[in-house]
Amino acid sequence: MNTAQNPAKKPITIKFQRTAIVGYIGLFILMPLWMYVVPPQEGPVDLISLLLPIIPLLLPLRGIIKDNTYTYAWANFIVMLYFIHGLTMLWVAPDELIWVLLELVFASAMFIGCTYYARHRGQELGLKIRKLKEELAEEKAANEHNTH
Repeated sequence: MNTAQNPAKKPITIKFQRTAIVGYIGLFILMPLWMYVVPPQEGPVDLISLLLPIIPLLLPLRGIIKDNTYTYAWANFIVMLYFIHGLTMLWVAPDELIWVLLELVFASAMFIGCTYYARHRGQELGLKIRKLKEELAEEKAANEHNTH
């Protein structure tokens, strides 16, 4: 249901949300698959080590499911871990190039999707980050009002 407080999403906003979700799900599937399933493992793999690569991705899960715009915005901090991992692996493990490239593609999709989804959806909802200039002007006006 669309209301004045929750307007309909524009098609471009939906595309960015889908891009973010594709990147998110891609990383969610790729990381444990790459780390523990595809290469042969010596001995049994415990549940903790299987979940370790996706634990950071679990943090924004609830907000993504609830379609929280702020969650999409701060999820970019988490996706940076996967960029760093991918770029590091690109340098130290060139024999795993296909996996590294998949990680970088999914991380890029999530980053771009989250960034622009948060921006467009925030505009649709009337959310904005106030500029420091506005904050300082209001604080100055409040201080002048209190001193007079």
